[in-house]
This record gives sequence, structure tokens and C-alpha cells, in this order.
Amino acid sequence: MFIPTTRKEMKNLGWSELDVILITGDTYVDSSYFGISVIGHVLIDAGYRVGIIAQPDIESAVDIKRLGEPLLFWGINSGSVDSMVSNYTASKKRRNRDDLTPGGENNRRPDRALIAYTNLVKRYFKNTVPIVLGGIEASLRRVAHFDYWSNNVRRSILFDTKADYLVYGMGEKPILDLASALGGEGVAETIRGICYISKSARKGYSDLPSYEKCIEDKNEFEYMFKTFHKNCDAITAKGLVQKHGDRFLVQNPPYRNLTVKELDDIYNLPYERDVHPYYANLGEVRALETIKSSITTHRGCYGECNFCAIALHQGRTVISRSERSILEEADEIVDNKNFKGIIYDVGGPSANMYGYECDLKLKNGGCKNKRCIFPSVCKDMKVDHSRQTNLLKSLRAIKGVKKVFVASGVRYDLIFADEKNGIPYLEDLIEHSVSGQMKIAPEHATDKVLKLMGKPGVKHLRRFRSEFKKINRELDKKQFLTYYFIAAHPGSNESDMKELRSFVEEELFTNPEQIQIFTPTPSTFSTLMYYTEKDPFSGNKIYVEKDMGKKEKQKNILKGDNKNYRSNGNMKNKRSNSKNSHRK
Repeated sequence: MFIPTTRKEMKNLGWSELDVILITGDTYVDSSYFGISVIGHVLIDAGYRVGIIAQPDIESAVDIKRLGEPLLFWGINSGSVDSMVSNYTASKKRRNRDDLTPGGENNRRPDRALIAYTNLVKRYFKNTVPIVLGGIEASLRRVAHFDYWSNNVRRSILFDTKADYLVYGMGEKPILDLASALGGEGVAETIRGICYISKSARKGYSDLPSYEKCIEDKNEFEYMFKTFHKNCDAITAKGLVQKHGDRFLVQNPPYRNLTVKELDDIYNLPYERDVHPYYANLGEVRALETIKSSITTHRGCYGECNFCAIALHQGRTVISRSERSILEEADEIVDNKNFKGIIYDVGGPSANMYGYECDLKLKNGGCKNKRCIFPSVCKDMKVDHSRQTNLLKSLRAIKGVKKVFVASGVRYDLIFADEKNGIPYLEDLIEHSVSGQMKIAPEHATDKVLKLMGKPGVKHLRRFRSEFKKINRELDKKQFLTYYFIAAHPGSNESDMKELRSFVEEELFTNPEQIQIFTPTPSTFSTLMYYTEKDPFSGNKIYVEKDMGKKEKQKNILKGDNKNYRSNGNMKNKRSNSKNSHRK
């Protein structure tokens, strides 16, 4: 069912008022791919009356007053992406397009959406019920953090918004506990997975350096960040407090990891997999085309790439759905009258992390001094691709399914860590789940930069490319690899980009088109490097490019001379003695 977004829908449900109103910076797509929809359905399933207001006009009362005032709380989410990342490129240029806004024009999502929407509520509802922040923008800005767009350290988003509570991470369980507490059953301040502001520090919690110390001393900021980062594990983390002026941010320990059944229950809720009609009337939502026929198989990420926030937000413990739950969702997709026979994606942060975990981590929490798959795959991580291989086969066997693609991307180092099932998985993937081009993300090729990124070395890329070509030859398929790279990451200079350019020319035989300039997003290690100009793991000073023009130059070095390349991505012969080298 669609969650109500108009008074008429409320009336049809027999609701004269709502317990919770959720506000989001995306349009309202009723799908498990959107956190606001998930939270709404979880609350409704628990008996609460919930409404959604998507992309409200912040200059008038029309949208924000449409559903009245909730009885328990307002829930505010900036959308699937931090609003500043959504609105601006790494060069700080305004983005023209927004695939999550009807019509595609980027004209509905305000900058710093959490602040804008909280102010909107407070402007038209004086002394209202509590305001609760959630989603990735809230999650990553919950403590003092470096903000790329203002080029300074900002306070916790709770202080900048003056909201009452913040739910961090994947918030289905804490939001239920919070709703119960705000309804009079329990104490909100004891709930795991939330932050709040207090007049005093909480006993037994670890002190972070104050906001004032963090803005005065980069060493204090670095210590704060590392302490914060170490306390994100659901099993081992301690509560944290950080002084801001004469008050304290209190972060309770993370909520415990979901069980498989709990995750299944969340994805089995009655999502419509479509844009709500109220917003569909405003224009086409480009992101919907693939989302409505895609399936999430798991949450969490082993990778912990230093530039990525997924592990911090979703967790470094991977929780996989059951095959039964996934196949049932596939059946629902097939039954949709608009289904065209193609499941566009089956995966998660990385598709081939489905179906296995480290037993030690599940019991004791994540290791404090080492990562699961960097600089190499831990021997205690028993990588096994057999479950996903069997799952893909089962999905292909469903009547009405013509193709099942895996677009989430794969970690090729994990494939080679699975000596028994890795190559058979890759063979199955290439034969059945690649549509002409397979996307992978090596990001760079120099050891120095890859180490700072937390990415595997190029030996894995070389081996993967070789296996990919070999399998395609055996299957008599003509398929290509598409590579994603990052320019101007901390530690990367023009010389490194020239080395990367030589690598893609001489070994990959391609002209890279998928190149991003590094964007410092809140609360990642790479952003810490950008701000401090130091490797936080070795303590050594590193080169950080901060000049916009020179960042573009790094990107242009990698792009190279396009006239030397064919449109299919294979390099034209530049030297007479390399005529057939790409076939070797």
C-alpha cells in the first residue's frame, strides 16, 4: 500500500490524524530502496498511523500543513544521499539533474535539507512534538564533522537543526523503540542507535574532544574521528559524549544487528514499487525504471573503503536475507503487469558479499585493529559464493523471468579468495548476468593511492581482467569491462594520474569514461585525510590537491586524448608493434 500523503487518503483509511509524519528530500517512491518508505511501512506494521510529505516547498505552508500535526513526532530525512552531495559536484557546481525528483530537474531539494525542513516545521508548528532526524545525512553528520562545502568543521547536525533526536544507521528498530517511548512506554534517552542533546555528560560514556577543541586543533579532530569510528560496532561500541558549548551531544551505542528473520520481515512489507500517484503527476522519476525491478539481497559491507560511508551507515557486518524471502519478492515483481521479464539487479553494496560472514565477528564484533578484506582478505572470512550462485539460478528459473542482471558491482579480490566457488560464480555471472559491459571499480592503479583508499592492489585487477576475457572467449561472448576511477583523492598528484593513465592504456586498453573527482563527504577516513593532509594510519604528511582547476586537470590527465579510441572502449593502435596486444 502507498503511505498517505494527502488528507483524502487519510480519510479513506479512517484516519482523522496521524501519529507520525515523515518528510523526505526525495520524491516519494514506495520501495524498499528508500529509507523513508521502509521506516513508514515498519511503523504502520507496528500499528502507527503514518503519512509522508516529499520534497515540501520550504517557502510556504502549503505542503508542510497538508497532513496536519502528528501526535508523536516528525521524522525528517534529506533523502537517499546527503543533500549537498546530491545538489553539487565535487567542483562545487550546481547539479542540473536529479533522478529522484519528478521531471528530473534539480529544483526541489534544498541545500542542507535537514536544517531547512526542521526550520520549516518549527515555523508553522510552534512548540510542536519532537523532531527526529534520520537517514544518511543525519547519520554521517551526527558528531562534529568536516564539511567540504563550507570548508570548516561543523557542529553535530542536532545542534544546527535544533531537532530533538537523531536515529543513526539503519533505523528500523530504534525508530520503533522511540515511537513507543514518545507514546509513554519507556525512556527515549536509553534507546540504542540514537543521539540527543543533554545538559550534562552521561556517566560511563567515552568523552570525545569537544567541538571547540576540534575546530582549534586538527590533531584533536583526528583523535575525535578515530574514537568515533571505533565505536560503531553493534557488539563492541561504547556510548559517546561530545561537548558543544555548555551542552553535550550524547550518542548511545549502536542498535544490535538484525537477525535474518528481522531483515526478511522488513523487505516483505507491502511496498508498491512505484512513485506515489500524487508525485507521479509532477513528472517522470528517472531512477524508478531499474529500482522497481531490482532486489536487495543483503546489508552491510566488508570493504570499508576509506572514501565510502556505506560501512559506517549500514555496518561492517553483512546481514543476508533468506533465499525464500528474495524469491518471494521476485515472484511479486514478476506478477506486476508492467514487468518486462528483466530483473535489473540482485545485490547490495557489493553483490558478492551475500551469504557469508565471519563467525568470530558475529560472536565478538568487528576486530579493532584490522579490517575484513584490506589489505588482504582475512583468513577467518570464509568467503563462499555458492549461495549467490544458487540464488541467481533459482531466480532465472522463475516463470516469466528472461534475464537476471547483477549491476551492484563485485569485489574481484573476494572472488579469488574463494578457491572453491569463486571462479564458478564468475563464470555463471558472465554467462547469464552481464549485459554487454560489466562494471568494476578499481578506482586507481598506484600502490600508494590504493593504500590510502583502502582498495586492493592491481594484481587482483590484472587477474580478474584475464579471467573475464578467458571466460568470454570460452562462451563465445563479446563483452567488455567498464572501469570506475577517482581523481584527486588525498595522496594523488598529477604524476600518479599519469601513471594511472599509462596503466589503462598499456594494460586495460581502454579510454576511461567513468571518472569522478573525489568528493569529501562527512565522516569518512578519506575526508579526514583531505582535512588534515595526513595519513591517519601512518601519521605521515600526504599531498592533498585542493585547487579546483588542478583537480579537473587530474581528471583530464586520465581522460586522455579521446580521438585515439574507438566508441566501444577499445584503444586504437597507437604503435605499430602493438597491433594485436589487446588479444593476448
